[in-house]
Amino acid sequence: MELHIVILAAGKGTRMYSALPKVLHRIGGKAMLARVVETAQSLQPQGIHVVVGHGKDAVLAQLGHYPVNWVAQTEQLGTGHALKTALPHLPPHGRTLVLYGDVPLIDADTLRGLLAAAGEGVALLTDVADNPHGYGRIIRAADGTVAAIVEEKDADAAQKAIKEINTGIFVLPNTHLSAWLGALQSNNAQGEYYLTDVVSLARASGVAVSPVAVRAAHLAAGVNNKNQLAALERVYQHEQAQALMTAGLTLRDPSRFDLRGTLAHGRDVAVDVNCVFEGECVLGDNVSVGANCVLINANIGAGTVIAPFSHLENCTVGAGAHIGPYARLRPKAVLDDGVHIGNFVEVKNSRIGRGSKANHLSYIGDAQIGERSNIGAGTITCNYDGVNKHKTVIGDEVRVGSGTMIVAPVEIQDRATTGAGSVITKTCPANKLTLGRARQQTIEHWVRPEKTDK
Repeated sequence: MELHIVILAAGKGTRMYSALPKVLHRIGGKAMLARVVETAQSLQPQGIHVVVGHGKDAVLAQLGHYPVNWVAQTEQLGTGHALKTALPHLPPHGRTLVLYGDVPLIDADTLRGLLAAAGEGVALLTDVADNPHGYGRIIRAADGTVAAIVEEKDADAAQKAIKEINTGIFVLPNTHLSAWLGALQSNNAQGEYYLTDVVSLARASGVAVSPVAVRAAHLAAGVNNKNQLAALERVYQHEQAQALMTAGLTLRDPSRFDLRGTLAHGRDVAVDVNCVFEGECVLGDNVSVGANCVLINANIGAGTVIAPFSHLENCTVGAGAHIGPYARLRPKAVLDDGVHIGNFVEVKNSRIGRGSKANHLSYIGDAQIGERSNIGAGTITCNYDGVNKHKTVIGDEVRVGSGTMIVAPVEIQDRATTGAGSVITKTCPANKLTLGRARQQTIEHWVRPEKTDK
C-alpha cells in the first residue's frame, strides 16, 4: 500500500526562548527535524512532506538539501490545519503517516509496528504517563475501543484523571482524509483545528481505530523547552553508550560521554570521561583516549594514545602515535606512525613523517616534515605573510633548536640542525648547523628607567 509521510514542523517553539526554530535544535549533534526526516526515509515511502512555517527560511537553509517536499503553512491554526496544508500533495489512495519535527527519537521499528496495526484503517501511538498534564487523553468506549481524544484544555476532571495519552503520531487512510480534515471544527479552548478529532470522525465513518502503545516513552516524547531537550539528549547518549559498550568499547563512565555523529572502533579501545566525538570518528585497536578530549572527524591508528584535554579535528593519525596532553590537531593534519605531538602543540594542514616529534609549545602550519625529526620547544612555522600561506619543508632526521622561527617559504634539508633562538629565512643545507641569531650585546652605561615617587 502506497505510503506518504507528513512531518509537522511549523511551530514557533516560544518556550525554547530562542531565535533558532525549535526543530533545528540538536539532539546528538543533529537537528531534531533532520533525525525525523532520516527515520521517515528509512521507511521508504513514496513521498515525504514537511510542513514548515515559523523560521522557514532558516530551516530550508540548513535542511533544504533533503529530498522532501517542503510545504509552507502561513498560519499556525493547529495540527489539523497543518495536515490540511499538505493535503493537496497527498494521493487519494494509500495512507499517510503523521510525524512531528520535535519528536526526534521516534524509531523505524515503532513506526513499522504502527503501520502494521493500521492496515486500511486508523492507528495511533499511545502512552501511559505518570503525569499526563498537557497531553490529550485517550477516551475509551465501554467495549475498550478508542472513542475519542480530548485535549487537556477541553477535558473535565474525570478525563484529566486518565493517564493514557495521545502522542500525536497517526496513520490515516487517504480515502477518508479529505472529508475528515474538512469536517474539523475550531470550537475548542484553543480555537484550533485538532487533528485528534479524526478519531471520533473515523468511528462515525465505521473505520477501525487501532491504538498501539509505545514501548518506551522517550520514543514519542516531544521537545517544548530546554529541559526536555536536555532530557532527551541524555536518553540518546545513554543509548549510544550502551550500544558501543555492547560492541566492546570501554567507557570509563558512560554517563560522561557524548557522541554527536558516528564512532567506529577496534578491539581494546578505552575512552575516559567527558570526551566528545563529532562527525565520523574511527579509533583503531588499542587506542586510548584520555579525559576531556574532543575528536571531530578524526581517524586514529592502532595503539595511539591521546592524552587528556586534546582537541583533534578533521585529521588523520597513524599507529603508535602519542598526542597531548593539551594538543590541538587542526584540519588537514596528517601524522604518520609513531609521531609524538606534546603539550600545547598545534598542527594545521601539515604532514609529519614517521617517528618525528614536536613535544612542547610549538605551532606547525602548512608544513611537510620528514621522518625521525625533532622539533624543539617554542618552534613556530611563520607561514602567513598577512595575505597568503606559505609552506615549510623539513627533511628527515632534522633537529630544530628550541625557539626557532621558521619563516616560510623555506626548506630545512635532511639531517640539518638549527641553533636555538634562530630565525630561519633561507635554506638550511643538509648535515650542517645553521644559526640565525642577532649578535648579543651588552650596553655598559645604560640606565634602566624607574618610576619616580609622587
